[in-house]
Amino acid sequence: MNKSRFAKRMAAGAGLFFLCAVQAVTRAQSPPHAPVQAPGKTSIPFRPKKGAGPTDDLAGLNFTADQKAQINEIHKDVKSRMDTVVRDKNLSQQQKRAFLEGYRREENRRIFKVLTPEQQKEASKRIRARHAAEQDKKRQQPLPK
Repeated sequence: MNKSRFAKRMAAGAGLFFLCAVQAVTRAQSPPHAPVQAPGKTSIPFRPKKGAGPTDDLAGLNFTADQKAQINEIHKDVKSRMDTVVRDKNLSQQQKRAFLEGYRREENRRIFKVLTPEQQKEASKRIRARHAAEQDKKRQQPLPK
């Protein structure tokens, strides 16, 4: 009786071994899977708000050539960082939105530092006026039911 139990266990073990061996051989013979094609166009997952934005707050200010060059460098640097975030497959949409919003704030902060004190006062006045207009607009909208 012990011999028959031993024989059954050996047969089951040998069968399991052969099943595993057959799967390995079968996998080796099958053609590789076709590579997954990435979508052709990469879009920014976060759309900026419509209407006046932070860049409009600076419209109409007279920049020196040096300021224009510094602002262009800031724009290029931030744009390359944002493009990297958009292409990153390891980040979720929420993480991408957070990074993009942070880069926009950093860009505005860096540009603000390039401005002269008079330009900063004028830009601050425009920003405050825009914020007040947005708050008034929010107050005038009816509450959702």
